[in-house]
Amino acid sequence: MKDDGEVCGVHDAKKLMEDIPNNVRDMLGILVDVNLKEKDDKQYIEIITEAYPYPISFRGKYYQRSGATNQELKGAALDRFMLRKQGKTWDGVPVPYLKEEELDNATFDLFRKYAKRSGRMEEVDLVDDNHGLLEKLQLYEGNYLKRAAALLFHPDPERYVTGAFVKAGFFREGMDLVYQDEVHGNLFQQIAKLMDLLCTKYMKAVITYEGIQRIETLPIPREALREALHQ
Repeated sequence: MKDDGEVCGVHDAKKLMEDIPNNVRDMLGILVDVNLKEKDDKQYIEIITEAYPYPISFRGKYYQRSGATNQELKGAALDRFMLRKQGKTWDGVPVPYLKEEELDNATFDLFRKYAKRSGRMEEVDLVDDNHGLLEKLQLYEGNYLKRAAALLFHPDPERYVTGAFVKAGFFREGMDLVYQDEVHGNLFQQIAKLMDLLCTKYMKAVITYEGIQRIETLPIPREALREALHQ
């Protein structure tokens, strides 16, 4: 059929009626309705494709339109695409083999302290046990803990989430790396360690005196730095 709607007709419509649904099934893994139509004594094919609630691959690969090209999705880009299509986020993915008893009790206590101080949770929820707290934070999906539970409360989240650590580096002019450090642990531990590391090793304080009292002023206020790390 031409762009203006004029029917051109097809050859061997019977074979196309068989080949099209079979090829679509084999290449895309979906089913389509193929109907034979006729207009002005010419036969043409109508293909009806229902909207699918999940991503469709072509020969096992996934593609996304970018400008005038089709780009194959791989690695992290493919993960994000699949999760977005399923209405999930990266940290909401269930993690097999992660058990509640592996999580760090001290970090749960620290979380309760912070949550109470901020007023973001009711005190009645904070006195619940760890299991109840995890459920109130929606960190369970069925019987599985989510990836966020490992990041927040596991003493070594890298066992379940590859690359779940922070790398800090000090660069001079010309982008030359002078030194670097890695900070491991769960997110609460990382923030505390990273705050100490940045304030003692990566930032130089300006020293002033008021009488005999020594005052150290960092180039970035601690409160602003802590807020940035929480983001």
